[in-house]
Amino acid sequence: MNELIQTIAVYALPVIFAITLHEAAHGYAAKYFGDLTAYSQGRVSLNPLVHIDPFGTIVIPAVLYLATGGAFLFGYAKPVPVNFAGLRKPKRDMAWVALAGPAANFVMGFGWLLFALTLHSMDVNEEFFLQMARAGVLTNLVMFAFNLFPVPPLDGGRILVSLLPYKLAYKFAQIEPYGFFIVMGLVMMHVLQFWMTPVMLLTNFLLQILISPFNFLLG
Repeated sequence: MNELIQTIAVYALPVIFAITLHEAAHGYAAKYFGDLTAYSQGRVSLNPLVHIDPFGTIVIPAVLYLATGGAFLFGYAKPVPVNFAGLRKPKRDMAWVALAGPAANFVMGFGWLLFALTLHSMDVNEEFFLQMARAGVLTNLVMFAFNLFPVPPLDGGRILVSLLPYKLAYKFAQIEPYGFFIVMGLVMMHVLQFWMTPVMLLTNFLLQILISPFNFLLG
């Protein structure tokens, strides 16, 4: 029980911010490209409280963690409402709105790396904060890779719909109502790891390159 409480304490902030700021980024991008739906509902905000879904952000991750011994973790915030028809150039701008969420996770992953590096440079050896920094990097790597999987309604699927020619895009978009079940099926069959692992490794490699100048200055 103590181990569970410690794990929840370490991952609570990284998970909440990774999920909610991901959604906020979609809202900011949609507003920038002309759709004010999320803005009018108060969802263009960095306040996690407006994005948290009690069931998807708290209950589901906790139950899955307990049920699988931490082997599988999944959660979500309240999706930011986007009216793609309200974008100035819907087909093109859809890709930018979709990409904004994973981009936010990439930036947050960098932020947690910088936090860990700062702790090290200041000789702060408090294990709790070091574990939180590692959890922040891992959580955002998972969010980045998972959401870029090219099946709608995930962001990668929306990006692919935006890039495909109109006829192919229309046909591909029709699988969106079944996309969640497709992805969950791939997760349960351990197929999605063949996407997740290489994408996470490549993303981590890019983050290490970006952090290297700071490592030189602060190390």
